[in-house]
Amino acid sequence: MTLSRVIDKIWSGKLWDFHGGIHPEEHKLESSEVPLVEAAIPPLLVLPLKQHIGSSAEVIVKPGDRVLTGQPLTRPESRMQVPIHAPTSGIISSIEPHTVAHPSGLSELCIHLQPDGLDEWRERFPLPDYQSLTPLELVGRIHEAGIAGLGGAGFPTDVKLATGREKVEILIINGAECEPYISCDDRLMREEAQRIAEGIEVVRHILKPRLVLIAIEDNKPQAIAAMQAVVDGEQVQVRVIPTKYPSGAARQLIEVLTGRQVPSGKRSLTLGIIMLNVGTVFAVRQAVIDDEPLIRRVVTLTGDRFGKPGNAWVRLGTSVRWLLGQFQLNPEPRQRIIMGGPMMGFTLPHADVPIVKISNCLMAPSEVELPPPGEEMNCIRCSQCADACPVSLLPQQLYWYSKAGEHDKAQEYHIDDCIECGACAWVCPSSIPLVQYYREEKAELRRLEEEAQQAERAKQRFEAKKQRLEADRLSRENRHQQASQARREQMTQQAGGSDPIAAALARVKARQAELAASATTPGIPNLGSEAIQAARAARKQQALQRQQESATQPPAVTPVLTAASPAQDNPAQTSTDPKTAAIAAAVARAKARKAEQQAASDAPVTPSEAAATQPAISTATEAPAPETTELDPKKAAIAAAVARAKARKAEQQAAATQPAETPEPEAPASETAALDPKKAAIAAAVARAKARKAEQQAAATQPAMSAADESPAAPEAPAHEDPKKAAIAAAVARAKARKAEQVAAQQAEQSASAPADPTPPSSTESH
Repeated sequence: MTLSRVIDKIWSGKLWDFHGGIHPEEHKLESSEVPLVEAAIPPLLVLPLKQHIGSSAEVIVKPGDRVLTGQPLTRPESRMQVPIHAPTSGIISSIEPHTVAHPSGLSELCIHLQPDGLDEWRERFPLPDYQSLTPLELVGRIHEAGIAGLGGAGFPTDVKLATGREKVEILIINGAECEPYISCDDRLMREEAQRIAEGIEVVRHILKPRLVLIAIEDNKPQAIAAMQAVVDGEQVQVRVIPTKYPSGAARQLIEVLTGRQVPSGKRSLTLGIIMLNVGTVFAVRQAVIDDEPLIRRVVTLTGDRFGKPGNAWVRLGTSVRWLLGQFQLNPEPRQRIIMGGPMMGFTLPHADVPIVKISNCLMAPSEVELPPPGEEMNCIRCSQCADACPVSLLPQQLYWYSKAGEHDKAQEYHIDDCIECGACAWVCPSSIPLVQYYREEKAELRRLEEEAQQAERAKQRFEAKKQRLEADRLSRENRHQQASQARREQMTQQAGGSDPIAAALARVKARQAELAASATTPGIPNLGSEAIQAARAARKQQALQRQQESATQPPAVTPVLTAASPAQDNPAQTSTDPKTAAIAAAVARAKARKAEQQAASDAPVTPSEAAATQPAISTATEAPAPETTELDPKKAAIAAAVARAKARKAEQQAAATQPAETPEPEAPASETAALDPKKAAIAAAVARAKARKAEQQAAATQPAMSAADESPAAPEAPAHEDPKKAAIAAAVARAKARKAEQVAAQQAEQSASAPADPTPPSSTESH
């Protein structure tokens, strides 16, 4: 059905109905028949910073400040922040947490104002000619006045009007007030109908709707008559609807007046409809025309325990306990104080809580009037809750899923569409507090949603960081490339215009071409990479074969080694493993000790005898047997180590035998001094000969290399020891031998300079 047809049906007086609903006892006459009164100023006002849907604004006062009536106490910084104002003049005593009007009984930050009793207003700027302002200017004035929905939701009115501007076709003024006991809107319409009508005109000037409907239940005849008397009946109509709870809920009232249902998860603006409470419209009029911010509201005080039930203008921040005393509360031993109605209200944790913008009723019922809920029993699946639900939900399913914590199932059954009207709990024969379960489940879903949003924000920050790091990396690479290009250009300029990098690459390619050409030249070994790799593979194969042969054949040991160390007869110890090397080293040490013993036991030796002895020593200690020519480089390294040990031993022998070689007293001292340096020289010569022999042996033990091995390519290391290491060891041995020779020369010079031996050193000392 199009909106034009809907409007036509509305003009014809048609009304629709919604699913479910209940008819509880009304109990409105107890308070609605008493005129409105002005509550006195309490001794202390407690003003919570957050009294609406949204976040709290920034505090702009501090303790000790004196404020005037209507002066703003907070400054909003976003659209969903609504300022609060001083309900009267006085001193800011403190800014600290205080218990607020909420089922949880938790505390929030509040401004504590101590009235001075003067009620002195700030300067005001009335605006009777509001048509001179643009709609946006009027919305800003409403925002500065701190107006939020007074029907119970507390949605910022300026946000609703700014969003719906030039999009609204139907404006609904909600005066149904369907909940039992509450009569504040009824009384306001009776006494302030003209100002409510002026507020409707202000809203019309902002929204420019096609039609305005004032909805009032048929149980308020005096309010209906008062409103009909102040509207023209053309653009603004008063629609009387049947009394049924919860016909005053936004979605249900829209369906009753237009026959259209608000989609799940959407707002009424999607249908071109906006709804405002009559108290909200009155507050808009006061803010725009009289420049009076929202500092007070009408509150119903009702219940059997009140001595004077009725409705009163109460300043925001007034203590509930003080207000109950003003209306002669006669409490029971365990008196319950309910803020709101019996269907959607909640029991206060204690009476020291303040009145806020959405506080419309205070109930003090007796236990007979409103018995406490009975003991909860199991659900009997009677379906009465489903029949009474005005949103056509399945309350029993939502109850099970909420109780079990199955959040996905609860959302699947549209728990977010529940308006918490309490109709299901009202009709439940098992006394199950269904609304309490739904509220807890909704709170849990909001918590999970907030955690998911936080995780998503963290993920976005992480992705942004990755992108930033990647951008930094690319920037660095770009800078490096630019710097490299600049250096290359500079080098090119210095090189006379030629690219040095390109020239270097050209030289490398030319060298490679020369190597490739030499590989194909007759008589020159192939030096290509493939040939080198093949040669290396061949050498590795030969090394493996030699290793296998040495493992399978009995080792060949020199006669000297066999005679000196019988332990080497064990074939397991003659392989080229470290144990064999240790045995060879032991043999060398034994030979060195034997030579030392011989040198100590012999008489002084002449140079000719030393010369005759040297070949014998060399033959006995270093002449390898024919089999030793097959030793691998590791054995050569061992032999070099033996030679170094012998050289050190010879040096020690030369130093030790010099004073010991004069056993006979009749021998002249000059002769002994002349012979000692020669012995040292002979020992040094022996050491040099051994070092040279070890080097020759290391070179001789290498197997015959192939043509590829003789090429300039680096030879592959043997399987056990690198020949280069053996050569290094031989060089070290030669160096030590030269050092021994130098020590012998020094000793000779010292002997020559002694007084007992004027004879100069022998010329046979080797340098």
